[in-house]
Amino acid sequence: MRKNIIIIVMLILSLLIMSIGYATFATELDLMGNVEIIGDWNVAITKIEPTFVSEGCNAGIPTFTDTEASFDAKLLKPGDHITYEVTIENNGTINAILTDSLFETDLSNSAAEISYTYTEPSKILNAGDSTTFTVDVLYNADTTEVPLIKTKKIIGYFEYDQK
Repeated sequence: MRKNIIIIVMLILSLLIMSIGYATFATELDLMGNVEIIGDWNVAITKIEPTFVSEGCNAGIPTFTDTEASFDAKLLKPGDHITYEVTIENNGTINAILTDSLFETDLSNSAAEISYTYTEPSKILNAGDSTTFTVDVLYNADTTEVPLIKTKKIIGYFEYDQK
């Protein structure tokens, strides 16, 4: 029995010594910090201008905002065309990637004699870079009569996301 008491006392003393040692060598460390988002998303249309206008045609005065560009082309005769160049800039600090693009025609009340082609802007638009694309509108050279419907609405759409 005496042996059991000695073992119990030794265990209690061991625990007491370990507790004092832990308290002596334990240190609480705190971490504090502030986090701030410094990235800036700023992909925008910065210019649209006619780069070619057939003689006698009128390219109008193209207009643009950060997210939209528009033009009002007036073609005179078959074979005439006007080319517009649109500039997109990434003035932010976040790289961008072209994830979707679409050009379409409003087919209701649309002149078949007017066609268009376009080029796509760069797929990757890094911060500080710019890209251009063109839209070329054409009065079909094979047209032999003035059409009844004389207009066509063209709609283009480009979507850039964070890279």
